[in-house]
Amino acid sequence: MCGILAVLGCADDSLAKRVRVLELSRRLKHRGPDWSGLYQHGDCYLTHQRLAIIDPASGDQPLYNEDKSVVVTVNGEIYNHEELRKKLRNHKFRTGSDCDVISHLYEEYGENFVDMLDGMFSFVLLDTRDNSFIAARDAIGITSLYIGWGLDGSVWISSELKGLNDDCEHFETFPPGHLYSSKQGGFKRWYNPTWFSEGIPSTPYDPLVLRRALENAVIKRLMTDVPFGVLLSGGLDSSLVASITARHLAGTRAAKQWGTQLHSFCVGLEGSPDLKAAREVADFLGTVHHEFHFTVQDGIDAIEDVIYHIETYDVTTIRASTPMFLMARKIKSLGVKMVISGEGADEIFGGYLYFHKAPNKEEFHRESCRKIKELHLYDCLRANKATSAWGLEVRVPFLDKEFINVAMSIDPEWKMVKREQGRIEKWVLRRAFDDEQQPYLPKSVLYRQKEQFSDGVGYSWIDGLKSHAAQHVTDKMMQNAEHIFPQNTPTSKEAYYYRTIFERFFPQNSARLTVPGGPSIACSTAKAVEWDAAWSKNLDPSGRAALGVHVSAYADEATNVNSIVPSKMIDTIPRMEVSTSGLKILS
Repeated sequence: MCGILAVLGCADDSLAKRVRVLELSRRLKHRGPDWSGLYQHGDCYLTHQRLAIIDPASGDQPLYNEDKSVVVTVNGEIYNHEELRKKLRNHKFRTGSDCDVISHLYEEYGENFVDMLDGMFSFVLLDTRDNSFIAARDAIGITSLYIGWGLDGSVWISSELKGLNDDCEHFETFPPGHLYSSKQGGFKRWYNPTWFSEGIPSTPYDPLVLRRALENAVIKRLMTDVPFGVLLSGGLDSSLVASITARHLAGTRAAKQWGTQLHSFCVGLEGSPDLKAAREVADFLGTVHHEFHFTVQDGIDAIEDVIYHIETYDVTTIRASTPMFLMARKIKSLGVKMVISGEGADEIFGGYLYFHKAPNKEEFHRESCRKIKELHLYDCLRANKATSAWGLEVRVPFLDKEFINVAMSIDPEWKMVKREQGRIEKWVLRRAFDDEQQPYLPKSVLYRQKEQFSDGVGYSWIDGLKSHAAQHVTDKMMQNAEHIFPQNTPTSKEAYYYRTIFERFFPQNSARLTVPGGPSIACSTAKAVEWDAAWSKNLDPSGRAALGVHVSAYADEATNVNSIVPSKMIDTIPRMEVSTSGLKILS
């Protein structure tokens, strides 16, 4: 991931202002340690901190059109850039960068080109001919982006809070799937998929279609000119991504440059569930596996750095970000600059354990829609910033636009958990890749129960965090919490501890308003807490709070719900196999 900062229409174009903009841009250098760029046109500044993934030799930014009248600073990857270049045959490109198409698309189509981009991105484009500008963020918010306003009427746009929080009167999260236009004077949503209205879909489940959609999403993300690997927790989502990558790596440009041996990475406490499962998957796939261990104390010592980088005080995000932050540093030290990961599947398929209690398919689907819409505040924020802290890029195929369209069009009745029929969480995804002829994964992994990342790295990690927070936050502090923190008042000592650290780095009211709040059980939205009356008395984002569902639930009330590995599915969906001519369905 790169880092971008734009200051547009400020009242000061002096050398001192340029120095200040450069100083703020350097706060983002961790995101892009490979090169820095700044473009100034009157009272507008566009800066860029580059992490070179595509065309490292000539793709420095900002980027320009032919006569340099249109300037753009971009963070992201445009996976269909070669296809787009073919539509722009009359244009001359200065670099081989995938992001080079943006200024030319603007020339050709005006402001209405953003939906043509297939990828993850945040960008600011300045048209020097009339001093107008646009800014946009990808559909789901995989890349982080914020917008702020100065007292002088200036507009600020930054990849992270720290690039603008000290110089803006007000700032907020730039909404995913939106475009900001100076000509229109506000936001416009460019991403308008069918599922966004939360209407209940009715398309029958077709495992072959779902499988192909995910494979296509993974394959397009193998576009790279630098060494890469896969994050492998041993859970279903990351394991499927690793399996598909391993199958399709040979023959790609990446394989020609870096070889066909896939590298996989996992982190956890000694003896954690994820480490064991990841080793099993790595052995099955034949990857070069890198296993990183950390201690509870290592994680606690990193908490302040983690909160500074991920810019949130949300409990579950910090719990999960810390091991990812530690792992990203190790991965980068090996010379790897890009990884592919499994974020997004739980939201799309109702993989969190609380979905077991969904009362009907309508509520199941609406909760799934809500979760996807909020990903930019949680898992996308974590994956982006915890890795970008060390100049590492993460790609997430489950959040591919086309894959989401396919997955969210399935009648949610198929996604419902029905244990009496052998259907556990994410059954439609598991079944799509349950291939007897050429298995993608061992059955024990394909049907492993959902384990949240912060739990899977080792249960004592969360227990250790709670214990540490209890040593620093007193009962008296908790009694006065609503007066000290009236916005999103901490309801636990762990939350209070994180909040005090966040406020030291980001004391502005605008900063605390960028963080979501409300009750949650096992990562649910506040609405889903209503599904089970007992949950309101046991609010915790850990999957172990899903009493009666998780095999290692917090309380004794948890029933024995060992993962199901069905020998025979109770349905009539045909099985699939892979032949030399490709995928086919077996009746």
